[in-house]
Amino acid sequence: MLKLIQETADFLKSKIVTVPKTGIILGTGLGNLVTQITDKTEIPYETIPNFPVSTVEGHSGKLIFGKLGDVDVLAMQGRFHYYEGYDMKQVTFPVRVMKAIGIVNLLVSNASGGVHPDFEIGDLMLITDHINLFPEHPLRGKNYKELGTRFPDMSEAYSKELIDKAKKIAARNNIKVVEGVYVGTTGPTFETKAEYRYFRIIGGDAVGMSTVPEVIVANHAGMRCFGISIVTDLGVPGKIMEVTHEEVQQIGNKVQPLMTQIMKELVAEL
Repeated sequence: MLKLIQETADFLKSKIVTVPKTGIILGTGLGNLVTQITDKTEIPYETIPNFPVSTVEGHSGKLIFGKLGDVDVLAMQGRFHYYEGYDMKQVTFPVRVMKAIGIVNLLVSNASGGVHPDFEIGDLMLITDHINLFPEHPLRGKNYKELGTRFPDMSEAYSKELIDKAKKIAARNNIKVVEGVYVGTTGPTFETKAEYRYFRIIGGDAVGMSTVPEVIVANHAGMRCFGISIVTDLGVPGKIMEVTHEEVQQIGNKVQPLMTQIMKELVAEL
Protein backbone atom coordinates (compact mmCIF):
# COMPACT_ATOMS: atom_id res chain seq x y z
CA MET A 1 0.00 0.00 0.00
CA LEU A 2 2.68 2.51 1.00
CA LYS A 3 4.72 1.68 -2.09
CA LEU A 4 1.71 2.10 -4.42
CA ILE A 5 0.77 5.44 -2.86
CA GLN A 6 4.30 6.79 -3.17
CA GLU A 7 4.69 5.52 -6.72
CA THR A 8 1.52 7.33 -7.81
CA ALA A 9 2.41 10.49 -5.89
CA ASP A 10 5.88 10.58 -7.46
CA PHE A 11 4.38 10.18 -10.95
CA LEU A 12 1.97 13.09 -10.38
CA LYS A 13 4.62 15.35 -8.84
CA SER A 14 6.74 14.81 -11.95
CA LYS A 15 3.91 16.34 -14.01
CA ILE A 16 3.50 19.59 -12.07
CA VAL A 17 5.55 22.64 -11.20
CA THR A 18 3.69 23.87 -8.12
CA VAL A 19 2.36 21.55 -5.41
CA PRO A 20 -1.19 22.53 -4.33
CA LYS A 21 -2.38 22.46 -0.73
CA THR A 22 -6.09 22.04 -1.58
CA GLY A 23 -7.79 19.07 -3.22
CA ILE A 24 -11.32 19.05 -4.60
CA ILE A 25 -13.44 15.97 -5.38
CA LEU A 26 -16.31 16.64 -7.79
CA GLY A 27 -19.32 14.35 -7.89
CA THR A 28 -22.19 13.53 -10.24
CA GLY A 29 -23.08 16.43 -12.51
CA LEU A 30 -20.68 18.73 -10.68
CA GLY A 31 -17.61 18.46 -12.89
CA ASN A 32 -18.05 21.84 -14.54
CA LEU A 33 -16.25 23.62 -11.71
CA VAL A 34 -13.13 22.70 -13.66
CA THR A 35 -14.09 25.27 -16.31
CA GLN A 36 -13.08 27.86 -13.69
CA ILE A 37 -9.62 26.35 -13.32
CA THR A 38 -6.86 28.07 -15.30
CA ASP A 39 -3.29 27.03 -16.20
CA LYS A 40 -4.57 23.46 -16.32
CA THR A 41 -2.66 20.21 -16.54
CA GLU A 42 -5.14 17.39 -17.15
CA ILE A 43 -4.18 13.78 -16.47
CA PRO A 44 -6.70 11.03 -17.43
CA TYR A 45 -7.12 8.41 -14.72
CA GLU A 46 -6.20 5.59 -17.07
CA THR A 47 -2.71 7.06 -17.51
CA ILE A 48 -2.01 7.29 -13.76
CA PRO A 49 -0.17 4.31 -12.21
CA ASN A 50 -2.30 2.28 -9.74
CA PHE A 51 -5.39 4.50 -10.24
CA PRO A 52 -8.86 2.98 -10.69
CA VAL A 53 -10.93 4.20 -13.66
CA SER A 54 -14.35 5.79 -13.12
CA THR A 55 -17.19 3.97 -14.90
CA VAL A 56 -20.13 6.24 -14.06
CA GLU A 57 -21.88 8.52 -16.53
CA GLY A 58 -21.25 12.13 -15.49
CA HIS A 59 -17.81 11.31 -14.09
CA SER A 60 -15.27 12.08 -16.81
CA GLY A 61 -12.28 10.63 -14.98
CA LYS A 62 -9.28 12.92 -14.83
CA LEU A 63 -7.06 14.74 -12.36
CA ILE A 64 -6.68 18.44 -13.01
CA PHE A 65 -3.88 20.57 -11.60
CA GLY A 66 -4.25 24.33 -11.99
CA LYS A 67 -5.42 27.55 -10.39
CA LEU A 68 -8.87 28.30 -9.01
CA GLY A 69 -8.67 32.07 -8.81
CA ASP A 70 -5.12 32.64 -7.60
CA VAL A 71 -4.87 29.39 -5.64
CA ASP A 72 -3.20 26.18 -6.79
CA VAL A 73 -5.60 23.24 -6.59
CA LEU A 74 -5.87 19.59 -7.53
CA ALA A 75 -9.34 18.60 -8.72
CA MET A 76 -10.70 15.10 -9.22
CA GLN A 77 -13.24 15.27 -12.03
CA GLY A 78 -15.06 12.04 -11.28
CA ARG A 79 -14.72 9.87 -8.18
CA PHE A 80 -14.81 6.13 -7.48
CA HIS A 81 -17.77 4.41 -5.85
CA TYR A 82 -18.14 1.25 -3.81
CA TYR A 83 -21.10 0.21 -6.00
CA GLU A 84 -18.84 0.09 -9.06
CA GLY A 85 -17.19 -2.97 -7.54
CA TYR A 86 -14.12 -1.32 -6.05
CA ASP A 87 -13.13 -2.11 -2.50
CA MET A 88 -12.75 0.75 -0.05
CA LYS A 89 -8.96 0.86 -0.42
CA GLN A 90 -9.47 1.61 -4.12
CA VAL A 91 -12.30 4.10 -3.51
CA THR A 92 -10.12 6.13 -1.16
CA PHE A 93 -6.75 5.60 -2.87
CA PRO A 94 -6.81 9.08 -4.49
CA VAL A 95 -7.14 10.70 -1.06
CA ARG A 96 -4.06 8.83 0.13
CA VAL A 97 -2.18 10.05 -2.94
CA MET A 98 -3.35 13.63 -2.33
CA LYS A 99 -1.92 13.49 1.18
CA ALA A 100 1.37 12.09 -0.13
CA ILE A 101 1.59 14.95 -2.64
CA GLY A 102 1.08 17.55 0.09
CA ILE A 103 -2.67 18.28 0.13
CA VAL A 104 -3.86 19.50 3.55
CA ASN A 105 -7.42 20.67 2.72
CA LEU A 106 -10.01 18.41 1.07
CA LEU A 107 -13.21 19.85 -0.41
CA VAL A 108 -15.82 17.32 -1.53
CA SER A 109 -19.10 17.69 -3.40
CA ASN A 110 -21.91 15.33 -4.25
CA ALA A 111 -25.51 14.99 -5.36
CA SER A 112 -27.92 13.72 -2.73
CA GLY A 113 -31.51 12.93 -1.90
CA GLY A 114 -32.94 15.23 0.74
CA VAL A 115 -34.83 13.64 3.65
CA HIS A 116 -35.25 16.79 5.78
CA PRO A 117 -38.88 17.94 5.41
CA ASP A 118 -37.84 21.58 4.82
CA PHE A 119 -35.42 20.81 1.98
CA GLU A 120 -36.27 21.54 -1.64
CA ILE A 121 -34.77 20.29 -4.89
CA GLY A 122 -31.77 22.44 -5.78
CA ASP A 123 -30.82 23.29 -2.18
CA LEU A 124 -27.14 23.44 -1.35
CA MET A 125 -26.45 21.58 1.90
CA LEU A 126 -23.28 22.25 3.85
CA ILE A 127 -22.38 18.89 5.38
CA THR A 128 -21.96 19.21 9.14
CA ASP A 129 -21.55 15.50 9.90
CA HIS A 130 -22.17 12.08 8.40
CA ILE A 131 -23.56 8.63 9.20
CA ASN A 132 -21.62 5.75 7.68
CA LEU A 133 -23.83 2.88 6.46
CA PHE A 134 -21.31 1.33 4.09
CA PRO A 135 -20.74 -2.36 4.91
CA GLU A 136 -16.95 -2.08 4.51
CA HIS A 137 -14.99 0.50 6.49
CA PRO A 138 -12.17 2.17 4.56
CA LEU A 139 -9.77 1.76 7.51
CA ARG A 140 -10.49 -1.96 7.94
CA GLY A 141 -7.35 -4.07 7.91
CA LYS A 142 -3.73 -3.36 8.77
CA ASN A 143 -3.07 0.20 9.91
CA TYR A 144 0.07 1.88 8.64
CA LYS A 145 1.21 4.43 11.20
CA GLU A 146 2.74 6.42 8.35
CA LEU A 147 -0.82 7.06 7.12
CA GLY A 148 -2.51 7.80 10.45
CA THR A 149 -3.45 6.50 13.88
CA ARG A 150 -5.25 3.19 14.38
CA PHE A 151 -8.30 4.84 16.01
CA PRO A 152 -8.81 8.29 14.48
CA ASP A 153 -11.08 10.86 16.11
CA MET A 154 -14.15 11.82 14.05
CA SER A 155 -15.74 14.38 16.39
CA GLU A 156 -15.18 17.12 13.81
CA ALA A 157 -15.08 15.21 10.54
CA TYR A 158 -16.11 18.38 8.70
CA SER A 159 -14.25 21.51 9.75
CA LYS A 160 -16.47 23.95 11.67
CA GLU A 161 -14.15 26.76 10.61
CA LEU A 162 -14.65 25.97 6.91
CA ILE A 163 -18.42 25.59 7.37
CA ASP A 164 -18.55 29.04 9.00
CA LYS A 165 -16.50 30.53 6.16
CA ALA A 166 -18.84 28.96 3.58
CA LYS A 167 -21.92 30.33 5.36
CA LYS A 168 -20.48 33.85 5.27
CA ILE A 169 -19.56 33.48 1.59
CA ALA A 170 -23.08 32.29 0.78
CA ALA A 171 -24.64 35.17 2.72
CA ARG A 172 -22.67 37.88 0.93
CA ASN A 173 -23.52 36.31 -2.44
CA ASN A 174 -27.22 35.87 -1.57
CA ILE A 175 -26.94 32.12 -2.04
CA LYS A 176 -29.35 30.01 -0.02
CA VAL A 177 -27.63 27.21 1.90
CA VAL A 178 -28.91 24.68 4.40
CA GLU A 179 -26.93 22.52 6.80
CA GLY A 180 -27.27 18.88 7.60
CA VAL A 181 -26.05 15.34 8.17
CA TYR A 182 -25.17 13.23 5.13
CA VAL A 183 -25.96 9.51 5.20
CA GLY A 184 -23.59 7.41 3.11
CA THR A 185 -24.99 4.21 1.57
CA THR A 186 -23.74 1.72 -1.01
CA GLY A 187 -26.22 2.28 -3.86
CA PRO A 188 -26.58 1.96 -6.78
CA THR A 189 -30.34 1.85 -6.26
CA PHE A 190 -32.12 5.02 -5.24
CA GLU A 191 -33.84 4.59 -1.90
CA THR A 192 -37.21 3.05 -1.10
CA LYS A 193 -39.79 5.09 0.79
CA ALA A 194 -39.16 3.02 3.92
CA GLU A 195 -35.40 3.61 3.63
CA TYR A 196 -35.95 7.36 3.31
CA ARG A 197 -38.00 7.26 6.54
CA TYR A 198 -35.28 5.21 8.25
CA PHE A 199 -32.53 7.66 7.25
CA ARG A 200 -34.54 10.54 8.66
CA ILE A 201 -35.29 8.68 11.92
CA ILE A 202 -31.60 7.92 12.54
CA GLY A 203 -30.63 11.58 12.13
CA GLY A 204 -29.97 12.09 8.43
CA ASP A 205 -30.85 15.15 6.38
CA ALA A 206 -29.64 13.88 2.99
CA VAL A 207 -28.51 10.56 1.57
CA GLY A 208 -26.01 9.63 -1.11
CA MET A 209 -23.59 6.98 -2.36
CA SER A 210 -20.20 8.63 -1.85
CA THR A 211 -18.17 11.11 0.20
CA VAL A 212 -18.15 9.31 3.56
CA PRO A 213 -15.26 6.95 2.73
CA GLU A 214 -13.10 9.77 1.37
CA VAL A 215 -13.77 11.98 4.37
CA ILE A 216 -12.96 9.16 6.82
CA VAL A 217 -9.62 8.55 5.12
CA ALA A 218 -8.87 12.28 4.89
CA ASN A 219 -9.47 12.63 8.63
CA HIS A 220 -7.29 9.60 9.26
CA ALA A 221 -4.57 11.38 7.27
CA GLY A 222 -4.97 14.60 9.25
CA MET A 223 -6.54 16.60 6.43
CA ARG A 224 -9.12 19.33 6.99
CA CYS A 225 -12.44 18.57 5.26
CA PHE A 226 -15.36 20.53 3.84
CA GLY A 227 -18.37 18.99 2.12
CA ILE A 228 -21.23 20.42 0.08
CA SER A 229 -24.18 18.50 -1.32
CA ILE A 230 -26.66 19.49 -4.02
CA VAL A 231 -30.12 18.15 -3.16
CA THR A 232 -31.23 16.73 -6.50
CA ASP A 233 -34.28 14.74 -5.36
CA LEU A 234 -36.43 14.40 -2.27
CA GLY A 235 -37.19 11.47 0.01
CA VAL A 236 -39.79 13.40 1.99
CA PRO A 237 -43.34 11.99 2.37
CA GLY A 238 -45.60 13.75 -0.13
CA LYS A 239 -42.63 14.93 -2.23
CA ILE A 240 -41.17 11.57 -3.32
CA MET A 241 -41.11 11.12 -7.10
CA GLU A 242 -39.46 8.58 -9.39
CA VAL A 243 -35.91 9.76 -10.08
CA THR A 244 -33.33 8.93 -12.74
CA HIS A 245 -29.56 9.45 -12.91
CA GLU A 246 -30.09 11.83 -15.83
CA GLU A 247 -32.42 14.01 -13.76
CA VAL A 248 -29.87 14.10 -10.95
CA GLN A 249 -27.26 15.32 -13.43
CA GLN A 250 -29.63 17.98 -14.81
CA ILE A 251 -30.36 19.43 -11.36
CA GLY A 252 -26.65 19.37 -10.57
CA ASN A 253 -25.84 21.26 -13.76
CA LYS A 254 -28.44 23.90 -12.96
CA VAL A 255 -27.27 24.60 -9.41
CA GLN A 256 -23.55 24.06 -9.69
CA PRO A 257 -22.67 27.70 -10.60
CA LEU A 258 -23.74 28.60 -7.05
CA MET A 259 -21.70 25.76 -5.58
CA THR A 260 -18.76 26.84 -7.73
CA GLN A 261 -18.99 30.38 -6.37
CA ILE A 262 -18.86 29.13 -2.78
CA MET A 263 -15.99 26.74 -3.52
CA LYS A 264 -14.00 29.36 -5.40
CA GLU A 265 -14.24 31.95 -2.62
CA LEU A 266 -13.63 29.35 0.07
CA VAL A 267 -10.46 28.16 -1.66
CA ALA A 268 -9.27 31.78 -1.81
CA GLU A 269 -9.60 32.03 1.98
CA LEU A 270 -7.74 28.82 2.81
